[in-house]
Amino acid sequence: MLLESRVLEAIQWNERGLIPAIVQDASTLEVLMMAYMNAESLQATLETGKTTFWSRSRRSLWQKGETSGNTQQVIDMRIDCDGDTLLILVQPAGPACHTEARSCFFRSFEQFMREPQRY
Repeated sequence: MLLESRVLEAIQWNERGLIPAIVQDASTLEVLMMAYMNAESLQATLETGKTTFWSRSRRSLWQKGETSGNTQQVIDMRIDCDGDTLLILVQPAGPACHTEARSCFFRSFEQFMREPQRY
């Protein structure tokens, strides 16, 4: 599926040309992760059916699971009412987090306040 220019223009990209993408398990509705997409990664996701994101630190595309094997098969994609956030429902093949936790949201904020390290 090729994204038409009218669709790309209707998306509310941020100043860097990115849109946040929240990834949720389609079966359990658990929130697994949040990453950013640009037009190219959104197009790749639509073409492959696997989540592809834009790495702000590496400044390149990355497909979830390309090194770990923990891929995410897209079941459905939604966009919020303002057109500035995507919700991607997936069938995960393994943990979403690079720490090997099922979800990147495995710590409470209270725990983070006690131990504010990043992983």
